Order: sequence, then C-alpha cells, then structure tokens
Amino acid sequence: MNLVPFVSVDGTPFSIAREDLLRTRGRPARTGRNGVGLNELDYGSVVYRFQDSGRLEEITLQAPLVIIGQLTVPFHALASFVRSEDADAFERAEFVVSPRFGLAFDPKEPFWVTALAAHCLDAWRAI
Repeated sequence: MNLVPFVSVDGTPFSIAREDLLRTRGRPARTGRNGVGLNELDYGSVVYRFQDSGRLEEITLQAPLVIIGQLTVPFHALASFVRSEDADAFERAEFVVSPRFGLAFDPKEPFWVTALAAHCLDAWRAI
C-alpha cells in the first residue's frame, strides 16, 4: 500500500467520485452495503466504501507493506510503529486506528489495512 495519508492510496485519490472509480476500474466483483451503512465496491484485492452521497470514506486492501513517504513498514510491525509514531492512536473494536497516518487495521488479520478519509475519523472515535 502506497499511502499519502488522507489524500490517496496507490494513486487513487480520496476525492474520486464513485462514478469515476467505476469508469476507471470497471465493474466490481461484488457490491453491497456494510453494517455501518457504507456502500462497498469490492474488487477482491481492494474494497472501496462510499457514503450514499458518493463521497469516498475508506479504501481497504491487503498490505504486507505500508509505504508512507520514505518509510516502508511491514504489516507485522505496523501496530508498534503506529503506537510509537502517533500519540493520538487509539483502539476500537480490535482495530488500531491512527489519526496521524489515516489508517485502521486489526493486527490479528494480516494483511488487511484500511486507509481513512479525514472526515471519517470521528466515526471511528465514536465506535
């Protein structure tokens, strides 16, 4: 995962509209609505979650490595990295959430990492 926190994941910007993503990536393998009311476009290796308004909230993908600028962090070291580098990090529903890096992940579920849009951090805090 090449992450520019709150800006993009692997070159896909958080500002992308649902329709533009569909034009770019094509038809997803699955679509649906998750338990928190977000609309999912599931391409197997990556899942995009949108609000009903079409605003992108989350991008989840398998990330054995997370690249943030010049840093490369292997998944197995991600929890300790976040805890040492983000004083505002917190845990919700077994996920480690990093407001500084804009990501959430369950350390027991390799290698799934969710990149977050800045506007959805409050929703994670409220869980």
